[in-house]
This record gives sequence, structure tokens and C-alpha cells, in this order.
Amino acid sequence: MNNKKIAFIGAGKMAGAIIKGLINSETFKSDEIYAAEVNVNTACSVKKEFNITVSQDTKEIIKNKDIILIATKPFAVADVLNSIKDDINKNQLIISIAAGVTFEKIEKILGNDKKIIRVMPNTPALLSSGMSAICKNKCASEEDINLVKEIFSKVGKVIICEEKDINAITGVSGSGPAFYYYIIDNIAKAGEKLGLDYTTSLLLSAQTALGAAKMIMETNTTPEELIAAVTTPGGTTAEGNKVLTESNISDILYETVKKTAEKSEQMSSIK
Repeated sequence: MNNKKIAFIGAGKMAGAIIKGLINSETFKSDEIYAAEVNVNTACSVKKEFNITVSQDTKEIIKNKDIILIATKPFAVADVLNSIKDDINKNQLIISIAAGVTFEKIEKILGNDKKIIRVMPNTPALLSSGMSAICKNKCASEEDINLVKEIFSKVGKVIICEEKDINAITGVSGSGPAFYYYIIDNIAKAGEKLGLDYTTSLLLSAQTALGAAKMIMETNTTPEELIAAVTTPGGTTAEGNKVLTESNISDILYETVKKTAEKSEQMSSIK
């Protein structure tokens, strides 16, 4: 990537997934990736696994780096930015994956002349099956957003969005894996109640969910069309669909996503 250097502030699981994707895809070489990590065990683990430079000295790590990726917990972002604000210049691209930390909050600390891109990834990035949404502030260019799109495409799918849509995206995608885990688990437990052992039922449920998702992603067919294709009038699937409809599951899922999006908005509004 034109010999650019990238510095991660925070080297936890999500940062590790991104680093792994960048190295495996040869987007960056190990000697072009740096990380600042205060947890000694995490720092040692990341350094050993990826053969990158890792330090507790954040100021030193970000020096002369083209890209700075903030991967700390959201509550720690303000302290981290305040500690390095005098060491960041307007030529560096700032990427933040911290939920609820708006452009306004970052610019209030770093100034409104910095190039900043927010990313809402999700945890399946750990298996290179993530979904990331990215948006830019007014100082970032199309070239910058294409660069970030390339980075996050190494750990899954990427869409470009507006910051105003981030809260809704959090409800659908950022927190979404937990909701699918819940559904997969409960279908597996239903099978267990009907006489299957849980391990077998979980395999059936999880693989069916994976296959159903692939059908949507790879056949260019809508969910409604796929439901119709597997449903015979008066048959077994039709009977199950009837229960789902009468249980108002659509309303329940809407409330789930809505409450999540509202919580994300509340977090964004905290000064």
C-alpha cells in the first residue's frame, strides 16, 4: 500500500483481527504495522503472533505514521486523544472504531483540520467474515475513504455510509451478531426439547443459519422469495411461519434493533 505505515492504539481482539487481515492479504508488511498497548500480556501476544513493533509508549508509536487507528474502549478514547493531540498532524489519517465517539467529540480534542474516518465493524471480523460501515468527516478525501475501505475489506464486507446512519447500523450490524446468536441458540434449545442432544441441535441450527445467509448473499434472491421457495402451502414450513407471524416476531425484532440504535445515540450524545 505505497509503503504506508499504520499505528494501532489498542491491540485487543478487533485490532488483532484487522492486523491479521492486513498481513495475510499482504496489504501491509509486518514492519509497516505498529501498536501501542498498555496490557503487557496482550502486547506480548500480539508482538509474538504478528512480529510487529509493540510498545506502551503511544506518542512514540504514532510518530511518522501515515494512519492512526484508534481501537481502544470508547470510554478511554478522550484520554488517549488528549495525551497525543500535540503529536498528531493534519497529514495523518485518523481511523476510529470506537462506538459512540462522534466526529464532533474527536474534533473537539484534535481540532477540526484533521482527517478522520469512523468505522462500525462487528466481531465476525475475527474470522474475516465481518461487516463494517465507514464514514468520513469533511477533511477526509475520497482517497482516504477508499484506503479505509481496502483495509476493512480484508476482514469482511464494507459499506460507505453517513455518520447520521451509524446508530441504525449499530442496531442492525454492530450489535447484530448477538441477536443472531440468541436466535440460533434458542432454535437449538427447541430441538433439544424435542429430543435431540444440544450439541447436535446447535450444529443443525448454526449451519442452517450460515447456509440461509449464504443463499441471500450469493443467489441475488430476496428473503421473501427464498421463504416462498422453501414453503409448501399446508406443509411443515408453512406451519412454522404461521407461528412466527402470529407471535409478531417482526415487531419484536424491530424493537430489538430500535432500542439498540437508541442506546447508541444516547452514548453518542454523552459529552
